Formats: sequence, C-alpha cells, structure tokens
Amino acid sequence: MKTLKTILVTITLLGAITVTNAQRTVVRVYPKHGTVVTKVTKPKVVVHNKTNFYFADGVWYKARNKKYVVCAAPVGIKVRRLPRTRKVVLVNGRKLYKYKGIWYKKSGRHFVVVNV
Repeated sequence: MKTLKTILVTITLLGAITVTNAQRTVVRVYPKHGTVVTKVTKPKVVVHNKTNFYFADGVWYKARNKKYVVCAAPVGIKVRRLPRTRKVVLVNGRKLYKYKGIWYKKSGRHFVVVNV
C-alpha cells in the first residue's frame, strides 16, 4: 500500500511537470504558407508589382478562387500601420520592427517589409 501511494505521488508530480513544460512551448505565430482560408477579417488590399495582396492582422494573403491563401510577405511592400503588439529590435544599429516573424523598417509614414 505504501509503494502504491509512492507511485501515485510520483506519477502526479511528473504529470504536473509535463503540464508546466507544455505551457512554455512556443506556439507558431504565423500560419504555414499555402494555408487556404475562406474568410479574412477586414483585410487591407495592398498592390505590389501589379499583384493584389491582402493584409489582415499581420498575415499576408493572395486571393485565389474566392478564397485566400497565406503567402510570404513580399519584400519591399509598404503598410501604413502595424499592430501595437509589434516588437522593436535593433539589428546592426538599425531600428526594425518584428511582428509575427516578419521584419519591417520604418520609412516615412509607412512600414516596409525587409529581409534580415
């Protein structure tokens, strides 16, 4: 009976440690490229090199057959605003902004997608 209690306590402690570590895992913040979405909430249409891109909540989409496909942010494209939850990072002395894994630099009143 005493060994049964010891085993149960050990299993409970291991379960608690596993739950604690599960909460620390990093969640992927940007959807996988190629993911098809049927509806995007309030997308902003941005034209870049004669191609329409849709920008909603930091994610870039292209329209395809009345649906939206997640795509990589095109380098050089400009947006007026980034969400407030963006992070400001200094890279090689340059002030850059990172949001959902995409890097932006401030250029006048716009933010421009850059490679880092």
